Amino acid sequence: MTKTKTYGLAIVLITSLFFFWGFIHNLDPILIKHLRSAFSLTHFQASLVDSAVFIAYFVLAIPAGIIMKRFGYKVGIVVGLLLFALGCFLFIPAANTMSYAFFLGALFVLSCGLTILETAANPYITVLGDPAKATQRLNFAQSFNGLAAFVAPIVGGYVILADEPKSAGEIADMTEQARLAYIQAETALVKGPYLVLGLIILLVAMLFIVTKLPEIQEEEDAVASKGFFGAFRHKNVSWAVVAQFFYVGAQVYVLSFLLVFAEDALQMHGQDAKYYAGAAGLAFMIGRFVGSFFMKFIQPYKLLMLYSVFAVLLCVLVIYGEGIVTLYALVGIAFFMSIMFPTIFAMGLEGTGADTKSASSLIIMSIVGGAIIPPLASKVTDFSGNVHLSYYVPLFCFIVVLFFAWRNKSVAVLPESVSSTRNEL
Repeated sequence: MTKTKTYGLAIVLITSLFFFWGFIHNLDPILIKHLRSAFSLTHFQASLVDSAVFIAYFVLAIPAGIIMKRFGYKVGIVVGLLLFALGCFLFIPAANTMSYAFFLGALFVLSCGLTILETAANPYITVLGDPAKATQRLNFAQSFNGLAAFVAPIVGGYVILADEPKSAGEIADMTEQARLAYIQAETALVKGPYLVLGLIILLVAMLFIVTKLPEIQEEEDAVASKGFFGAFRHKNVSWAVVAQFFYVGAQVYVLSFLLVFAEDALQMHGQDAKYYAGAAGLAFMIGRFVGSFFMKFIQPYKLLMLYSVFAVLLCVLVIYGEGIVTLYALVGIAFFMSIMFPTIFAMGLEGTGADTKSASSLIIMSIVGGAIIPPLASKVTDFSGNVHLSYYVPLFCFIVVLFFAWRNKSVAVLPESVSSTRNEL
């Protein structure tokens, strides 16, 4: 039944969630750079930040759906926000104890909250108001996710990154007392920003608790599904899970390690490199709008193939190129990654019928690629001593996406309800 009531405050609150999870995800490159310097981490050890974040999507994807189904979207959102805030607050004892493992644990708790929020917010924003404007509301909300991708690296770099971080060699030459004092000073830099963010999220949670939100009555599937994993009987679902796994892994590595690449390959200071991270977020946002526009005239699989080819070519430039052009190439990759998640998602759901919900959950669970691919690529750097060579890994990932697009070229029309899917990371 169409609702005529306007849920102004509810729309504002839900839209704010898109900004907050986009902001926290795009702080990860800053956090990786900062913790790597503070704890003298290898590339592989630093990549565990991404693992702690994205393993939560695999663990919580199904439980999040159960929470929504049993208790409703409002309860799910509040639970997600409270876990989000708790994870932020845990950064304080993590800094006080100077424990990298504690930081990873805090990130996992925080990301469990994000998983629940992201599971709820996308469908929920579509029912808050006129159904005819559902897609418009979702696109509007997603724009704040893109805005966060641009803002977070710059703001985070300013408040978290030290002006003159010590190299691993300099830290090793310190006395034990001086080394501990340095680590304490470096880790303390994260306490203020995450404390403020946690308090803001807690306030948002309180607003959700006291705000009356509309209930969602979901219709039952007309045809009984053949169980959760029955969706794999659709070949496009199986291939979408594989493609999404590799795509998300590539995206996370490219964006999360951009500052590390700038430092290792170009000896660029973090305070300068943060602007390139912001540019990558901006390129991602612009790429989404450009892709959405051209998708009105070009079949989705063709555009996905085109974007994949450019991503592969830019990876080759990163691997074999030298100087600042390689950093520009990484920013360019961000542009061409922009449409990949929603397009793979939509093509994977094509023709799934009663298995749509199960197929959707399976594709979302494949986000765990963000926990596995970055450590693999980081191992390449640690073994070879050459950060350029690690981009063979995302190159392979984009080839998988290219093959997925070619193999599923029969999917000619991207469903409007999915074409506006947000940047998942």
